[in-house]
Amino acid sequence: MIHLQNIHFAYDGGPPVLEGLDWRLAPGERQIIVGPNGAGKSTLFLVTLGLLQARAGVIEIFGQERRGDRDFRDVRGPIGFLFQNPDDQLFCPTVAEDVAFGPLNLGHSPDEAHAIVHRTLHLLDIEHLEKRYCHRLSGGEKRLVSLATVLAMEPRVLLLDEPTTGLDEPTTDRIVAWLKDTDLTWAVITHDADLLSCLEAQVWELRDGVLVGRGAGASDGRAVLGRVSPQA
Repeated sequence: MIHLQNIHFAYDGGPPVLEGLDWRLAPGERQIIVGPNGAGKSTLFLVTLGLLQARAGVIEIFGQERRGDRDFRDVRGPIGFLFQNPDDQLFCPTVAEDVAFGPLNLGHSPDEAHAIVHRTLHLLDIEHLEKRYCHRLSGGEKRLVSLATVLAMEPRVLLLDEPTTGLDEPTTDRIVAWLKDTDLTWAVITHDADLLSCLEAQVWELRDGVLVGRGAGASDGRAVLGRVSPQA
């Protein structure tokens, strides 16, 4: 589904962030990406979706090479992306309007979009937030509503950047249970050691601009480190 080869990226005037990075996410896979602050984890997802432009390398998504912004437009629905900061994702006045925005832009009728809103909010157990103003939500509530806007697009793949940040334990448990049960392909960036310990997934560490294998999560916390090419 996603295949990055020899990706290089640096912010203007800054040092290299991604240096010859390879990454592959195949159908049905579950991956967790860890690493220290500033390692480039969020940058990796932004480059994957063409929201930042790699300075070198090849990006293939759904079997097609993607170069300019136009090439990426048709993958930003099938690939659901949860931003690290919910305020980057929420821009409509109310929760219902934000969650409905994606389905409406996909061509669903208002009635269909309304049904999707109810179904998605029910999935995340946040129906009570439907009529709330987004700017009045707590940080954790914004995180859940942001996830709802992603799921309402009915994506094939999820790229989730710190999905449990700001959530209380019961809500985190609900997100973890959903990630375990879903049939969707996903990759998650996290600093949450508990999340890492309870999800069965391939774990990668972003270090010195490349991905380094750490084995599988949810088995033991000591996964063996070794520099490998992340090929599925």
